[in-house]
Amino acid sequence: MAQFDLPLEELVNYSPERIEPPDFDDFWRQSLDEAREQRGPTVLHPVESDLRTLEALDVRFSGYGGQPIRAWLLLPAHRSEPLPTIVEFLGYGGGRGSPLDWLVWASAGYAHFVMDTRGQGSSWLAGDTPDVEPAGSNPQYPGFLTRGILDPRTYYYRRVFVDATMALDAAREHPSVDPARVVVAGTSQGGGIALAAAALDPSVRAALIDVPFLTHFRRALEVTDEAPYSELRHYLAIHRLQEEQVFRTLGYFDGRHFAARASAPALFAVGLEDQVTPPSTVFAAFNAYAGPKQIKVWPYSGHDASEHEHLVEQFHFLDGLGLRTGEQRKLV
Repeated sequence: MAQFDLPLEELVNYSPERIEPPDFDDFWRQSLDEAREQRGPTVLHPVESDLRTLEALDVRFSGYGGQPIRAWLLLPAHRSEPLPTIVEFLGYGGGRGSPLDWLVWASAGYAHFVMDTRGQGSSWLAGDTPDVEPAGSNPQYPGFLTRGILDPRTYYYRRVFVDATMALDAAREHPSVDPARVVVAGTSQGGGIALAAAALDPSVRAALIDVPFLTHFRRALEVTDEAPYSELRHYLAIHRLQEEQVFRTLGYFDGRHFAARASAPALFAVGLEDQVTPPSTVFAAFNAYAGPKQIKVWPYSGHDASEHEHLVEQFHFLDGLGLRTGEQRKLV
């Protein structure tokens, strides 16, 4: 698929007006306060495996509403001090799978905390965390994007973004995790979750945000027919009188608004042929990002812009911040 969105020279300056809900900050402050009031203990169990250089732990921590969320924590088997830690959020439809699916970051000397996404995990990797929906949630188009969308309090991603922030708390509890060197990371849906987490937890040290989903919703509907944004289009085609209500809810979840509140050094990835998360929606979030930032543009990539070559870019980016040595360096 050839490039289809704005030309790169326009994308680099693409910064559409942001219209936030006036109570955006209060909404998220209250959501996190409620979750922390209902928080239960974090439970970790060693996982039996044939791995020799890594240690795997099965994690159950308290997310939105005190509900249990599953995760993996993978650690280098030979370690002598607390480690920089990658807290990773997953792409749409996938679950945490097996520890064997997540060997790279721990092999590179990081602790790696992989959060299961509630209700997901039947499209590619299996998941283990159900979604406990609020009573009275609206009808939805198949998928997750329109679940509870008529009210920000019942919207699916309220629960997920709170889960993600609570995952950071849970990761920091382990003695092998250096709480001052926690990095959020994710691709697509995971990138959108990481963007929210970077804003909701100002102590995050860095953010790796690849082809983020859940940003600039109206623009996405203008330029792509691909899922998952197509779920929103199908919903609005049936529920025609709910457009204003739907976009009011989405205002609380637009990655651009979280970007404007994030201060951690960030590395973004974008593919100029990406029809799943169109480049203009990625640049809209990147250009709104308040902290130090870089973006790696992959001109001939689509939604695969975050694959192995970009992983090497991420290694170099974090090394430039002194993450593996603990030395703090300024992002250029």
